[in-house]
Amino acid sequence: MSRSGQSHILAIGGGSFRPSNRYSFIEASPLLRYGLDLTGQDRPKLGLVATALGDSSDWLLKMYGAFAGWDVELSHLTVFPMPNVADPRAWMLEQDMIYVSGGSVANLMALWRLHGLDETFAEAWRAGVVLSGQSAGALCWHVGGNTDSFGPELQVWAEGLALLPYSCGVHYDSDPQRRELLQRSVADGELPGGYAADEGVALHYVGTEFIQAVTVEPAGYAYKLEHDGASGVKEVKIEPRLLTP
Repeated sequence: MSRSGQSHILAIGGGSFRPSNRYSFIEASPLLRYGLDLTGQDRPKLGLVATALGDSSDWLLKMYGAFAGWDVELSHLTVFPMPNVADPRAWMLEQDMIYVSGGSVANLMALWRLHGLDETFAEAWRAGVVLSGQSAGALCWHVGGNTDSFGPELQVWAEGLALLPYSCGVHYDSDPQRRELLQRSVADGELPGGYAADEGVALHYVGTEFIQAVTVEPAGYAYKLEHDGASGVKEVKIEPRLLTP
């Protein structure tokens, strides 16, 4: 393995960042501190990826600023107009944790596959690099979920990396389309059973096993979804561990 001795994925339903008291800045939430602690490093190397937002320079700058005062070594990977590092594979394997932003998960996966990054992420995960991300950056590690990549009406999407053999639900309590569509797609067999997270909640996997949910929102929950063996789905609420500020 590597740094932490295990393969970790932290899939965040929402709440990675929050407004800062500095004008137009954001700050990283305790969910990301939890992820960095999984690396086992005193000063972890954190790689930022914003492919799902078209490598937005504004968002990358905001993410850099969000970690002001944190003892982390930051860098980033972009693919527009070409990769910004000579060897993306070497860059990934040098990181202790990689954070993938939200945005269009369909576009993200198309570009990752075009550049061979899908295989590299899998290799990094097996090597013990902590993989994390929010929304699109959470869905991508799973078989799939539902997405607004194609328009405001959500669609079922099953083109993820499938490092985790589950479906995934994000923004579960803030977007009324998401719960109904995920339940229906699991019931219909379009997606496998899986896990979902409210805003402020993250799903923590070790290897392919779900370990626990953590939250920065006292009212936030995670959920396990399974086909009920008939024509429906069983959803079980999971009490997450509340992280201190």
